[in-house]
Amino acid sequence: MSRYAVGDLQGCLKPLLCLLERVNFNPERDQLWLVGDLVNRGPDSLDTLRYLYGIKDSLRITLGNHDLHCIALARGTTTRGRHPSLDALLNAPDCAELMHWLLQQALVLRSEDNLYLMSHAGIPSAWSSEHALALSQEVEAVLQGPKVDDFFRNMYGDEPRKWDANLQGYERLRAITNHLTRMRICDAQGQLELGFKGAAADIPAPYRPWFEWQPEDSRSETLIFGHWAALECATQREDIIALDSGCVWGRHMTMLNMDNREIYHCDCAD
Repeated sequence: MSRYAVGDLQGCLKPLLCLLERVNFNPERDQLWLVGDLVNRGPDSLDTLRYLYGIKDSLRITLGNHDLHCIALARGTTTRGRHPSLDALLNAPDCAELMHWLLQQALVLRSEDNLYLMSHAGIPSAWSSEHALALSQEVEAVLQGPKVDDFFRNMYGDEPRKWDANLQGYERLRAITNHLTRMRICDAQGQLELGFKGAAADIPAPYRPWFEWQPEDSRSETLIFGHWAALECATQREDIIALDSGCVWGRHMTMLNMDNREIYHCDCAD
């Protein structure tokens, strides 16, 4: 078995298939890790989800902010920010089945050999790996439970910007979700600035990339994340690997061979 991790798809199916062909991916034998944001903005959100659903037994997925937003739109708990690229998916006869499948996915995953830890936006330096997995499971339990629509009605918003273990209710769930699916930069106290989407060179003081606050060798796992296209995968760290290389913006899609760390790219000019 070979394991591969791929950055944000955002409805770009052709470059994903290009990458899988390049490594002779076999869903009956190999494993594909997807860092989230499977849909939205790209040309083929519906076909992308249908393809992935067809090989679902070979997938390990962490949900991204665009995935959660798509589910909320499909369930009718929000009408804000509906991108036209989602219309075909949201109007499809199998939309409910696909959204139910997404709801079964995680926010944080750790590989069975304990070598990798993956989430869409990253893991705050203040959270141990075990704590991140436990917090992820808190949100997953709600996503898979009877109060899922209440969660989506309360999911939107930037507050609280700083994690506090004493947070409760939907403030707590929103904080966990924002850290795992929307985080890019924070200050030394861990306060997030969620409005920033630019390049690392343009980060305003006193903020820094979330991963720069994490001491090297402070975790046993290598972290894998996506979400931050403008970063262009440049973490300057061997223990923290970024995979969102801006495919939906016309750059390329990136794949990591998790066994030997070889990197592959396929262009996304279309």
